[in-house]
Amino acid sequence: MTDRRKADASGAFADLFRKQIFIPIAALLLLTVFNLAVDPSFFKVTLGTNSAGNPVLTGYLMTILDYGSEVAILAIGMTLVTAASGGQDISVGAAVAIAGSVILRVLVGLGGDGALKAPIIVGFLAACLVAMFFGAFNGVLVAIFKIQPMVATLILYTAGRSIAAWINNNELPIVTDKTFTYFGGFIPGIPVPTPFFLAVVCVIITMLVLKFTNLGLYTQAVGINASSSRLNGLNPTFIKWLSFVILGLCVAVVALIKTSRLSTINYSVIAKDIEMDAILAVALGGNVLSGGRFNIMASILGAYVIQFLTTTLYKFNVSSDALPAYKAVVVIVLVVISAPAVKEKLSGLGKRLTKQREVA
Repeated sequence: MTDRRKADASGAFADLFRKQIFIPIAALLLLTVFNLAVDPSFFKVTLGTNSAGNPVLTGYLMTILDYGSEVAILAIGMTLVTAASGGQDISVGAAVAIAGSVILRVLVGLGGDGALKAPIIVGFLAACLVAMFFGAFNGVLVAIFKIQPMVATLILYTAGRSIAAWINNNELPIVTDKTFTYFGGFIPGIPVPTPFFLAVVCVIITMLVLKFTNLGLYTQAVGINASSSRLNGLNPTFIKWLSFVILGLCVAVVALIKTSRLSTINYSVIAKDIEMDAILAVALGGNVLSGGRFNIMASILGAYVIQFLTTTLYKFNVSSDALPAYKAVVVIVLVVISAPAVKEKLSGLGKRLTKQREVA
C-alpha cells in the first residue's frame, strides 16, 4: 500500500513537472524558502498611514503586489504576442513613455498650471488609442511584412522616447490634482495598492475574452503552424496583428499607473527595461517562446515572481545596475530547462525512477 502511494506521488509530481505552471511555482517556492531562511521579516506586513493620512499596508510583499502588477499587465499582452508571432515586443517600455506623455498632454497641456483641463478618463482613452496605433504599427511590420518581431519593434524601441518628449515639447508637465495619484498609489480608505486592482481587472477581462471567444484557440493555432491555420479558415495575419494591438491596450494601462505614481514623467527613465521583465515573465511562465501553446495565468504568476526576485535583490542592497546580470542568469536557466532535449531527459529520468520504485 505504501509503495503504491509512493508511486502515485511520483506520478503526480511527474505530471506537475510537465505542466507550464510548474516553473513559476518552483521559482516562487525557492525565493520564499530563501527569504524565510535569511530574514523572515521579509514577509512582515504592517498597517500605517501615508502622507495624506490614509491607512496603507506596507512591507516587501506590498511592494511586490504594487510593482509586480505593472509587469503582470504587460505580461498578458506579451504572452499573446509571443504565442501568435513566435517573437517578443521589445518596444513596450518606449511605448509606455509615449502613452504616458499623451496622458499628460491631454490632462494639463503645455505650460499649464497643473490643473486638469480634461477628465482623467479622456486622457486614458487617448493613451489607449495612441498605444493601440503603435501596437498596430508593430503588428503590420510583423504580420504583413514578415519582419522578425524583435527587429520590427526595435524601431519604436529606438525612437519611442524621443517621440514621447516631442509630444510635450520636451517639457515635464505636472498634474496637481490629487485624484490622479490614486491610480498609481492608494485610493483613500483602501490599504492595498491600486495597481493590484487594475491588474485584477485586466486579468478578469482577459480570461472572460479567452473563455467566451476563440481568441486563445486561434492564437495557439497560428503560433503552432500559420500555414495550417490558414488552410483551416483562419487569418494568421489578422491574429498576429490583433495580438500587438491588445498589447498596446496593456501598455496604456501601465502608462496610467506610471505617470500617476509621480504625477509627471521622465522620458528617459519611465518604464526602463520593463520589456525585459515582461518577456522574462512569459518565459518563467513556461510559455513556448517560439510561439504556440500559452498560459496567461502562468505568465502573470511569473510576473510577480520576477518582482519577488527584484525586491529580494534590492533588499540585499544589490545595485540597480547589477540587476540585469542576475536576471540574465535566470533567463539562461529558464532557456536551458525549457529546451526540448532537457525536458525529454528529465522526463525519462522521472519515469526510470518511478519504475525502479515500483519494482522495489
